Amino acid sequence: MHELPVAVSVNGRQYRDTVEPRVTLADHLRENCGLTGTHLGCEHGACGACTVLLDGQAVRSCLVLAVQADGREVTTVEGIASPDGELSPVQAAMRECHGLQCGFCTPGFVTSITALLADNPSPTDAEIREGLSGNFCRCTGYQGIVNAVKRAAEHIDEGATP
Repeated sequence: MHELPVAVSVNGRQYRDTVEPRVTLADHLRENCGLTGTHLGCEHGACGACTVLLDGQAVRSCLVLAVQADGREVTTVEGIASPDGELSPVQAAMRECHGLQCGFCTPGFVTSITALLADNPSPTDAEIREGLSGNFCRCTGYQGIVNAVKRAAEHIDEGATP
C-alpha cells in the first residue's frame, strides 16, 4: 500500500515517518513513536482509553488517522508530567484521591481531565461527569475520579501549573 510522509510534534519532540493512510494516530504513537501510554481498548472511540490532546483538544486517537495529525501537536499521557518528572496537578490528584485501580483507563482519563480543566477550571460535579462521559472505567465507582478532578482544580487554583 502507498505510504505517506507524516511529521507530528509529540510531547514537544518532532517525529517524522511514513505511514499507510489507514494507520490510526493511536497505532502510530504506539508503534512508530514508541509511546505506549496511549492505550487501545475498544478501538471504536467509545471507551476513551486512547484519548490524547491534539492541538490541546481531547480526541480519541483510535478515530484519528496519523496523516490527519501531520503538522500538528499531540500530547500523550507521557507529556502531561513536567520535563523533570514532577506529576501534573491532574496526575497528583488522581493518586491522592484514589482515582485509579488497574490503571488501564488512567491515561485517557488524565488527558481528558487535563483538557476539561483547561476549558473549565472550576467545573461542577455535573460538568465533570458530562466532561468525562466518554471515558469508561471498569474498576472504580467513578467517585474517586470525580474527586480527583475537583482536587486537581484546587491544585491549579492554588497556582500549580496544569
